[in-house]
Amino acid sequence: MTESFAKNIIRWRWAVILLSLLAVFAVASGGRFLGFTNDYRAFFSEENPQLLAFEKLEKTYTKDDNVLFVLAPKDGNVFTNETLAAIEKLTTVAWQVPYSTRVDSISNFQHTYAQGDDLVVQDLYQNASALSHSTIQQLRKIALAEPLLVNRLVSPQTHVAGVNVTVQFPGISPDTENPQVVAYANQLAEQIRADFPQIDVYMTGLVLLPNAFFAASQHDMQTLTPLALVVILAGIGLLLRGWTGTFSALWVILFSIMTAMGFAGWLGIKLTPPSSAAPTIILTLGVANAVHILVTLLHGMRFGSNKRDAIIESLRVNMQPVFLTSFTTMIGFLSLNFSDAPPFHDLGNIVAMGVGASFLLAITFLPALMAVLPVRNPKLKTEASDAMDRFAGFVIRHRNPLLWSIVLVVVVLVSFLPRNALNENMVQYFDKSITFRTDTDFISNNLGGIYTINYSLNTKETGGVSNPAFLEKFEAFANWYRQQPEVIHVNSITDTFKRLNKNMHGDDAAYYRLPQERNLAAQYLLLYEMSLPYGLDLNNQINVNKSATRLTVTMGTLRSNEVIALEERAQAWLHAHAPEIRTDGSSTTVMFSHIAEVNIKSMVLGTSVALVLISFILIVALRSLRIGGISLVSNL
Repeated sequence: MTESFAKNIIRWRWAVILLSLLAVFAVASGGRFLGFTNDYRAFFSEENPQLLAFEKLEKTYTKDDNVLFVLAPKDGNVFTNETLAAIEKLTTVAWQVPYSTRVDSISNFQHTYAQGDDLVVQDLYQNASALSHSTIQQLRKIALAEPLLVNRLVSPQTHVAGVNVTVQFPGISPDTENPQVVAYANQLAEQIRADFPQIDVYMTGLVLLPNAFFAASQHDMQTLTPLALVVILAGIGLLLRGWTGTFSALWVILFSIMTAMGFAGWLGIKLTPPSSAAPTIILTLGVANAVHILVTLLHGMRFGSNKRDAIIESLRVNMQPVFLTSFTTMIGFLSLNFSDAPPFHDLGNIVAMGVGASFLLAITFLPALMAVLPVRNPKLKTEASDAMDRFAGFVIRHRNPLLWSIVLVVVVLVSFLPRNALNENMVQYFDKSITFRTDTDFISNNLGGIYTINYSLNTKETGGVSNPAFLEKFEAFANWYRQQPEVIHVNSITDTFKRLNKNMHGDDAAYYRLPQERNLAAQYLLLYEMSLPYGLDLNNQINVNKSATRLTVTMGTLRSNEVIALEERAQAWLHAHAPEIRTDGSSTTVMFSHIAEVNIKSMVLGTSVALVLISFILIVALRSLRIGGISLVSNL
C-alpha cells in the first residue's frame, strides 16, 4: 500500500506540488486574522477563581490598571524647586493619557488642615518654581508624616517620587487601547526627560506589563525563529551534504509553520507570549520528518539505487515511524488543553496542527519535489556507517553494565525532584535587556512596585465603613500587614479618618486617632468627600453605599509561593481576629501567583493521559506489549 502510494506521488509529482502549494496558501491566508492580545486576563480561564475575585473587586471599586512614573533627581532630593515643578507638570499633563480616570502624586495630594472652624482641603502644593526654601521644607515634613504618601508616592529618603495614572479601558478595541496608552506614556516620559535633564524617569504598572509581553514576544519571533531556522538548515546541509535536500526541507518547515499559523487565524486564536513560541517549536519538530525521509533516500542512492526507487523505499521504510512520531507528538502537545491557562491550549493546538502539516508535507510534497529536483548521486561513504556499527556492537556487548549504570544515573537524578519549586515572578519573565524589567526593578527597590494584594472588607450594612468597631478591626488588620517584612506600603481609609479627626479638633496631634462615634465619622467623611476635586474622590477605596472599603497592600518583589504564603497568613489573622469580615485577597499578583500551581496540577493529569495514550498506540502499532512497556518505562 505504501509502495503504491509512493509510486503515485512520483507519477503525479507536478499535480502533488501544485495541490500542496494551493492548500498551503489557502490555509495560510488565515494568517491575516491573527492578532496579539495585550490583555493579561488571557492567561486565565473564565472559571479561574482568582480572576473571578479580581473582577468582582474591580466592579466594586475603580480598576487597578495603571502607569506609574517614578522621577529620580540626580541630586537625590525630590524636594527642590525643579523636581517639584517636574512632578507638578507631569501630574497636570498625565490627565491627558488616553482613558485616564485619576492621577495621584505629592503635587495634587489632597492635604487637609484646620482653619478656625473650617476644614481646608487643597493640593499639597502649586506653582513649585516659586516656592521658598522654608515652604519646601514644610512640604517635605508634611509628606513624610503622611502614611498615604510614604513608600507609595515618595520614598522615605525623598530621593524618588511617583506619579500614578489610573486607566480605565473601555474594552471596545482591546488590541489598540493598551498600545495607545503606552505610546502616550512614553511620550510624556521623554518630554519630562527633555524639559528636566537632571531627572531620570522610570515607568512600570499593569498597563505596561502586557505591552512588555507583546514587545518581548515580537522580538523573539523576529530573532529567535529566523536564527533557529538558519542553524537548523546549516545542520541539515552538513548532514545531507547537498543543496537539494536542504532546499526541500526548508519549504517543508516554512509551509508547516504557515499552515499552523493560518489555521490559528481561521480559528480566531489570538497570540499570547506562550503561543507566540509555536513557530519555533514547529520548526524544531517539523524538520525531523523531512530529515528522516531525506536521509533514507540519500542512503539508498549511495548504495546504488536510482532516485525513483530510493524515494519509494524511503517512504516505505519511514511511513510508519514518521506517522507514529508525528501522531504521538501531536497527542503530547494536545495534552496542553488540560491546562487552566488558555494560552497553553493555543500553544498546544497550534503546534499540533504544525506537526500534522509537517507529516503530510513530508510524505507528499517533499518526495514529489525531490522527484523533480536534480539530486547528485552521492559517493558511497562507509566511515559514518562503520562508526555507528561499532557503537551498536559496543552497546550490545556491554548491555548489562550500561543498563545498570543508566538506571543508577536516573535514580540519582530523580532523587532531586523534591527540590523543584512552583514559583512565578511575572517581572522576572523578562530579561534585563527589557526596559520594563529594569524600570520595575528600580522602582521596586526604591519606592514600591506592582506587586499588590487587595481586600474588600464588607460590613454588610449601608454606611458601615463609619462604624468605629469596624474601623478598629480594619485598622488592626492594616497594622498587622505593616508589620510583615515583605510589605512596603498599606493603603487604608483609616489613615484618612485619623487625619480628619485631628483636623476637626484644631489639628491637635492628640486626636490623630479613629473617631469614637459613628455619626461623627460619617460627617467627617461626607465633608471631606464634598471638598475633593473631580477625579480624586474615594471611589477607589469605598463602594457606593459605603458598606465596604478596600485595603491595598504593596509588597516588594516576591515569588509566587511567598505571595501565597503571605496571603495565607493574612487569612489566618482574619479568621482569628475578624472572622465576620474575612475575605480573600485578590490582584493580578495573586492571580499570577496561583497560576503556576493550578497549571502544574492540571498538567499532571494531561501528561498522564498523554503518556497512557502514546504507550497504547505504540503497543498496537508495534504489536508488542513488551516493546510498548519498555517505551513507557523510558518515557517515565
